[in-house]
Amino acid sequence: MDWHSLLSRERLGKPVHGTEELGRSPFHKDHDRVIFSGAFRRLGRKTQVHPVSSNDHIHTRLTHSLEVSCVGRSLAMRVGEMLRGELPDWCDPGDLGMIVQSACLAHDIGNPPFGHSGEDAIRHWFQQAGERGWLDDLEDDQRNDFLHFEGNAQGLRVLTQLEYHQFDGGMRLTYATLGTYLKYPWTSRHADALGYKKHKFSCYQSELPVLEQIAGKLGLPQLEEQRWARHPLVYLMEAADDICYGLIDLEDGLEMELLDYGEVEALLLGLVGDDLPETYRQLGPNDSRRRKLAILRGKAIEHLTNAAARAFVDQRDALLAGTLEGDLVEHMQGPARYCVQQAKATAREKIFQDKRKTLHEIGAYTTLEILLNAFCGAAREQHGGRTPSFKHRRVLDLLGNNAPDPNWPLYRGYLRMLDFIAGMTDSYASEMALELTGRARPM
Repeated sequence: MDWHSLLSRERLGKPVHGTEELGRSPFHKDHDRVIFSGAFRRLGRKTQVHPVSSNDHIHTRLTHSLEVSCVGRSLAMRVGEMLRGELPDWCDPGDLGMIVQSACLAHDIGNPPFGHSGEDAIRHWFQQAGERGWLDDLEDDQRNDFLHFEGNAQGLRVLTQLEYHQFDGGMRLTYATLGTYLKYPWTSRHADALGYKKHKFSCYQSELPVLEQIAGKLGLPQLEEQRWARHPLVYLMEAADDICYGLIDLEDGLEMELLDYGEVEALLLGLVGDDLPETYRQLGPNDSRRRKLAILRGKAIEHLTNAAARAFVDQRDALLAGTLEGDLVEHMQGPARYCVQQAKATAREKIFQDKRKTLHEIGAYTTLEILLNAFCGAAREQHGGRTPSFKHRRVLDLLGNNAPDPNWPLYRGYLRMLDFIAGMTDSYASEMALELTGRARPM
């Protein structure tokens, strides 16, 4: 792979003719298109790890995405400075930073309500639907899209199909930004076969032509049928995500009183060593632990960002060859790698088992089962031009012009229903499920 192709400023979809705006590059436009989209705005009411909480300090998908974008921008700009002589003449570190920042903003844009438990609930429902014969009319690859439902693949659909220019390029982002978004540039055919982050893939069969177009424009090597090498900048976006949710999970754990401040402080101090900000040294016993942690966390992110940038530059030959094993965190120097991995281990052991989170996850299965029964049931009942029941006609009416056509293939009809359900916020999904079961809350 070469940077001239990988940093393509050309856009997906119909070209937009006109002169470049002063001070606003194509990658700045990508950033703005993501920020102003409805799908991005709805992340503010979607679960990150913990249920959307009355504690305003607990992260949602929106605050997480914003923080990841800041780290991703800094990380890419550091790499841009270090590789300046290897990049195209027109590309400066700020361009690299904006590409990665835009991809970071979009990295969770396809996630359904209720976080990863929502993804699993959708997979579980389709497994049961398959046992009832609801997937019999689908091809194997199409069936796998639903059985392995994946927020990353739904996100590609949001970016390239659903927002703005619907089914005509979507947001019409640059190929460079789309390539950097594609964490797993393969289809569900490879979801179980690769062993790398099982179940993960970034493209449904419906978007395979789009993936082929992106890979062709960027020069991503094809490794197998329906599978391509990752864009090198994906590793920066992924590292920014790892850094943020590794540390932020701990911060949320403290807010929810699931962790002791001392163990979190010790982990971060082990990373930064004597490189403590003067403001931290001046803190007294009466200063809040929230303020202490904010200062320490900022310095820790600086160390982790520098370590990730060095790892990227050290591994750039393997990255451009598409042969790097694992993620960037695995190639970071000892203290930085240990900090991120230990933060994740602590979160798994002490935070993810919280009873409030468990109850929320169980509730997600019930809520999404109600919604999927109603909407996918309506799509199936009208399939082939059949006349649906009055109930299912009313369900279809809820989608208005976005309701699937009765003459569409069933695969396309199910996808349209998933577009609606996956785009819901936690609260909207819960309210609609209550209403569909006749248990709406009184006015």
